[in-house]
Amino acid sequence: MTPVRGVLLDIDDTLVDTRGAFEAALGAIVDRYLPGARGREAEVLAAWRADVAGHYRSYTRGEVDHRTQRMARANELHATFGGPPLDEEAYQEWDQLFEERFSGAWRAHPDAAPALEALTRAGLRLGALTNAATAYQEAKLARTGLDRWLGVLVGVDTLGVGKPHPRVFTEACARLGTEPAATVYVGDELDVDAVAAVAAGLRGVWLDRPGPRRVGVEQREVGAATERGVEVVTDLGRLPDLVLGFGAPAGLG
Repeated sequence: MTPVRGVLLDIDDTLVDTRGAFEAALGAIVDRYLPGARGREAEVLAAWRADVAGHYRSYTRGEVDHRTQRMARANELHATFGGPPLDEEAYQEWDQLFEERFSGAWRAHPDAAPALEALTRAGLRLGALTNAATAYQEAKLARTGLDRWLGVLVGVDTLGVGKPHPRVFTEACARLGTEPAATVYVGDELDVDAVAAVAAGLRGVWLDRPGPRRVGVEQREVGAATERGVEVVTDLGRLPDLVLGFGAPAGLG
C-alpha cells in the first residue's frame, strides 16, 4: 500500500459548520420574507440544503453562475413556503440579508482544528478542495482560523468545474505535491466526495456526522462505497489514526 503523504479536505460541513450558518441565515429570511413559515424553520433549512432541483450542482458543472443558482433557489424556497417572488432588485436585498447572517455565523467544527494539527504534526501535507469559489472559501477559512493549516485551496473556479469531476481531484493533488494514490480526501457527501475521490485514484473518506444529512443515503449505497474502499468516520477526531493506519510516514511536511 502506498504511504499517505497528503490529505485534502472538503470545507462546508466537513471543517466548517455550514449547516448551522444556513440555519442562522434562513432564520432571518423566515422572519422577514416567510412569516407563514415561522415554526417550520427546520423544514425551510432541509429544503434549502436538499436543493432538489440541483441548482448548485449546475453551478459546480459550470453551467450557471453563483448568483443565478442562488436566486433560483431563493425563489423556489419562496414558492414552497409562501413568500413573494423575487425580481432582480428584490433578490439583491434578500441576498444581502442572507449573506450577512450566513457569513456572520461561520464557525469551525470543534473537531476540525485538533484533527488538522494532528495531521500536520504527523508530517502530512494538507489542503482543501471545495465546490465553492476560492476567494469566498479563503474568507471562510480565515474567519474560522483554519487557514493556518491549509496551504493549498482548489475551488470550483480553479478549473471551471467542481466535484465529482476527476480533474479537480488530480489538480488538487498536483498543487499539494502528492500523487493521488498517496492522498486521502475527506468530505461529508458520500457520492460527490468519497466515492468520487476513489474514482479519481485517491483514498476516499466519508465524514458522516450525526444529524440530518443534506440528502438521503441508503445503506446499499454505503455498502457499495465501502466495497470500493471508502472509509467512514463520524467525526474528524478519528481521522488522524485512520490516516496513520494507511501507513503515513512522519516528517514529510
